[in-house]
Amino acid sequence: MPYVNIKITREGATPEKKAQLIREVTESLQRLLGKNPQTTVVVIEEVETDNWGIGGVTVTERRKTGL
Repeated sequence: MPYVNIKITREGATPEKKAQLIREVTESLQRLLGKNPQTTVVVIEEVETDNWGIGGVTVTERRKTGL
């Protein structure tokens, strides 16, 4: 039973795009690894940009300064 956890920043991902991502990840696991789509779990976690840091700086600040 595959379990896939995808973390993205909370911005711009529409419900339709998230549904497509879940569908395509599930299909890829079936096609490439022979995994049963009925037992494949895909979770999308959306994280606020203030709670995501890269290189000691939040994503919010990086985007403001163009880093």
